[in-house]
Parts: sequence; structure tokens; C-alpha cells
Amino acid sequence: MTNFIFVLLPAILAGIVQGVTGFGSAIVLMVFLPTILPIPQSAGVASLIMSVSNMMLAWRYRRSIKIKRIIWPFLVYASVAFMALQLVNSINVHLLKAMLGGLLVALSLYFLFVKSEGKKHYPIYIAIIFMIVSGFFNGLFGIGGPLMALYFLSLANTKEEYLASIQAFFLIDQLYITSIRFYNGILGVNDIPLILLGIVGGVIGTMIANRITVHMNITMIQKCVFVLIGVSGLFYLFQ
Repeated sequence: MTNFIFVLLPAILAGIVQGVTGFGSAIVLMVFLPTILPIPQSAGVASLIMSVSNMMLAWRYRRSIKIKRIIWPFLVYASVAFMALQLVNSINVHLLKAMLGGLLVALSLYFLFVKSEGKKHYPIYIAIIFMIVSGFFNGLFGIGGPLMALYFLSLANTKEEYLASIQAFFLIDQLYITSIRFYNGILGVNDIPLILLGIVGGVIGTMIANRITVHMNITMIQKCVFVLIGVSGLFYLFQ
């Protein structure tokens, strides 16, 4: 019953959120998983729970994937995530999380009520800051999605382009960061049953999300992304 409440049901919700907005599954899962697992282990399990769902989404939108749009941001993001993994047990992250939460809430309000659309390309220095901050928090908590969602959303003209880019990006990231977590002993074979249970939930949620996104366009996706970024910020502020 514990696994059902803290793994399967959250994974279904995470699959729906990820399938509609392109990110957010880890935020949902990290509300529940730390109840039964240490935070570093929870981050690793949360990432792997969505692996099959990411494959499903990346395959669905495969014709819109633009590899060059993904590779160089991933190199920056992954390098910072690797460094953050080495710091996970040696820094106090509560203040950092609160600062990130405030930033995300401010960005959400800005895009929802001031800036009417998010298709303008960001200056290169802003894009790099997004990648560094996202990689850092991905390494610590497995939550690197909100700012990368803004980045990929700014480059996309259609919902297919956006969802293809961000799902392919996270799929590559999962392969990379999970390998490091297993190598460092953060994850082990004992975690596999929970991961498999979560994967079932994630797949169910993704299938539900696919039925929802059929009726959505890029503008509707944008609004959902901006709202979820604000929710993400509140999560960081009050966790």
C-alpha cells in the first residue's frame, strides 16, 4: 500500500504533467519519494521512473527533433550536473532552493501577465545561465526542467518542436546522469522494483497526456508551461 500511494499514483500524475508540459515529472515525484527514500536516491529513482515515458514521447515527436538544438545545451547542463553530484552531501541547499523558487515564480508571473508570448530567442548569456542553473539542480535533486523548458519553448514554433526537443534532451540526460548515480552508489539493484512500479504509472500517465495534447496548440502549451513554472517555484520556496 505504501508503494502504491508514494510511487504508483504519483507516477501516473507525473506522466500526465510531463506529457502535457514537457517537464515537471520530477517535481511531482519529489513531493512523495523523499517520504520513503533519501533525497539523492529519490532523485535517481524519479529520473528513471520517467525513462520509458520519455522514450515514448521522443518517439512520438521524433520527426520534429533537431539534434543540433539539443547537443550543446546538454554539454553545458551535463557538466554542471556532474559537479553538483559531487556536492550533494556537502552543502546546505535550502537557501539555494528558496532563491531558485523566487526566480521561477517571478518568471512565471512575467510570462503570464507581462510578456504575452515566449517565442523570442534568449541572448546567449541568458541561455547559458538557464543551462547552468538547471544542471546544478538536476545534479542535486533531479529537478532541472523549468528553465530548460523556457529555453526550448523560446526556440519552438509548434508544440511538436517543443515537446520533441525537451523529451529528447531529458532522455539523453537520464542515460548520462543515471550512469553516474549507479557508479557513485547512489542507486543500486535494490531500487529496481520501485523504479519498475513507477514506470508502469508513468506510462499510464503519458498515455492519458497524449489524449490531452491532441487538442492543444503551442499557445496552450506555453500557458501550461508558465503556470507549472510558477508551481515549481512555490514548491522550492516552501519545501
